[in-house]
Amino acid sequence: MTTPWSGAALAEAIEAFAPGSTEKSKDGDVWLKPEAIFRVCEGLKTRPEFKFDLLNSVTAVDYIDHFEVVYHLTSLPKNASAVVKTRVGLGRTDASVPSVVPIWRGADYQEREVWDLMGIRFEGHPNHKRIMLWEGFPGHPLRKDYVTYDQSIATLAPDSDVGDTSSRAGQ
Repeated sequence: MTTPWSGAALAEAIEAFAPGSTEKSKDGDVWLKPEAIFRVCEGLKTRPEFKFDLLNSVTAVDYIDHFEVVYHLTSLPKNASAVVKTRVGLGRTDASVPSVVPIWRGADYQEREVWDLMGIRFEGHPNHKRIMLWEGFPGHPLRKDYVTYDQSIATLAPDSDVGDTSSRAGQ
C-alpha cells in the first residue's frame, strides 16, 4: 500500500518548482490550472523528490457546470501516491487540457477514452480519435447532457406488464 501525499503538502511542493500553477488543495487532492498540467506532471515524474513514474489512471467527472480531469499517480521508488485534478469546460465550453502522453505513454488510451465518452479534448495527443465508439458517433455518452432517445415519448403505457413476473419460466 502506498502512502498518499496530503493535498496541502503536495500543493506546497508543486508551488516550489512551478509557482502559480495550483488553484487549491483539499484532503489528498490538488487542483491545478489547466495550462499548468503538462509542466507540473513532467516535474512530478522527473524531480527526485517525487518520482511519480506510474500514471494509474486519467479519468473525468461531469459536474454539469464544468468537468474535472483527474490523474492518479504512483511513485514506485518512494512508495507514494497522489491525486491531481484540473477543472475544464467551465460553462460546458472549451473542455480541453494538454496531453500527458509525452510524459506517461500509458496515458494514450486513457485520454482517448475520456475524449470518446466525455468530450474533453487533449491538446497535443498523438492519436486523438475515438477508441470505443465509431467515428461519426453523435456526441459523448457519459456526459450528463447526453440524450440517448426522445425523452418526451419515453413513458410506459398504462397497461404495461413491466414488473409482471407471472410469465417467468417455472412459475
